[in-house]
Amino acid sequence: MGLRIVQVDAFASRPFSGNPAAVCILPAPQDERWMQDVAREMNLAETAFLHPENEGYRLRWFTPAVEVALCGHATLASAHVLWEEGHLPAGRQARFHTQSGLLTADRAGDWIELDFPATPPAPAPPPPASPPRSASGPAGWADPSSTTSSSSIPKTRCAASSRTWRRSSGWTLAASS
Repeated sequence: MGLRIVQVDAFASRPFSGNPAAVCILPAPQDERWMQDVAREMNLAETAFLHPENEGYRLRWFTPAVEVALCGHATLASAHVLWEEGHLPAGRQARFHTQSGLLTADRAGDWIELDFPATPPAPAPPPPASPPRSASGPAGWADPSSTTSSSSIPKTRCAASSRTWRRSSGWTLAASS
């Protein structure tokens, strides 16, 4: 059986811009090792794998090295492919069952609105062996006095536009058995 993989430039209105992700819609679950091998072959930040599940889709994201628990641009790309290729009617909400819980996507004209879970910030203990800090702190360290308060958590709804780009011959992979 051949499977099509679509590369989508998320957060973009034209090809060769934005944040690329590969999307592979599967008829049924596949072996994790196979998905990891495909993601490594695609060599993009994320490759999304979807299959129908519980009136929605099971969605998993893989980098070339590991599976990740959440990926915004590959979720956006997945919703785009579901609607553009006719897997979902234009007015129907995309529902994704993921390691991070239920994620949804809705069309709003040419935009896609994503709803992600929000986890409020919580205090954390300092690392066990913190190196000495200068007044500004070492590069890459956050000044605790400048951390975000719970009243300024970004909204969990975002909107983005994406367009699909396909190589002229498309991608076809044979599923391993």
